[in-house]
Amino acid sequence: MNQLKQKLNQVIEFETLEEKLKFLNDEIDEKIVFSTSFGFEDQVISHAILSQKLENIEVFTLDTGRVFNETYTTWYKTELKYQTKIKPFYPSTTELESFIEENGINPFYDSVELRKQCCSIRKVIPLNRALDGVSVWITGLRAEQSNNRHDMQEIEFDEDKRLYKFNPLIDFTTEDCFHYLKENRVPYNPLHDQGFISIGCAPCTRAIKEGEDFRAGRWWWENGNKECGLHVK
Repeated sequence: MNQLKQKLNQVIEFETLEEKLKFLNDEIDEKIVFSTSFGFEDQVISHAILSQKLENIEVFTLDTGRVFNETYTTWYKTELKYQTKIKPFYPSTTELESFIEENGINPFYDSVELRKQCCSIRKVIPLNRALDGVSVWITGLRAEQSNNRHDMQEIEFDEDKRLYKFNPLIDFTTEDCFHYLKENRVPYNPLHDQGFISIGCAPCTRAIKEGEDFRAGRWWWENGNKECGLHVK
């Protein structure tokens, strides 16, 4: 673990995103993964990995079964552009069927508890399967996304999951990301051009208004901290 930490500390010495990810790919023997939900931040990282054919970094996604059609289209266009396949993780059919049978098709509007239970079945439990045996988890988290992410570091140790999180875009602005996407002709979700900044499941995401917080469109009927459990912050 100490040797891995030393190598990870070397990553931040590199200047570009591509250099950092290539160093991880070439120098770290432990399992490395990148989780994408096909948002604009994730598309930046996907390009840096897939355009360099960094085969030691596994790219995966959580398909909840309730995402926007535009998200599936972005998934398809990404695989087409880079001639690759992105590994999907799905919810347990048995757990999901039981949950819907007991609570209905859209129970997340009824209470925070049911919403969190839905997120757990559709996202958190599949994520835990995806992270089994993983030592380094690459994320698209940015400080600009929410107030409770301002103090995040580029390299962090996740005590709960017992792995290192690498957040290479932590200091990127929204403008930085879209400049990168357009410069490299990377496909991105067209919903971003319609006011959808943070995109999750279709029933739980709306476009935001000018001046609203980045995540105001997620679970907009709730108050307080809006997280699904994938990240503590």
